[in-house]
Amino acid sequence: MAVRIRLKRAGAKNAPVFRIVVADSRSPRDGKFLEEIGTYQPLKKGENFTLKLDRAKFWVSKGAQPSETVASFIKKADRKAAEAA
Repeated sequence: MAVRIRLKRAGAKNAPVFRIVVADSRSPRDGKFLEEIGTYQPLKKGENFTLKLDRAKFWVSKGAQPSETVASFIKKADRKAAEAA
């Protein structure tokens, strides 16, 4: 089973909100998923995403492939965590 970390669309028309989910690559975009690990609000300025970095790293260590957008979120969250420590 190929596992992907990707975005799942939620929210209203013209007001998108995305959930960052771990899902089987064969399932549809808004279909079944294994775990929800964060959110993304593209219309919000500044800090517009949340991510459970420990869960993201766990899934990547198990072989999950993040999408380009989610990979950038992981990278930003990792940098932010390094600055805080």
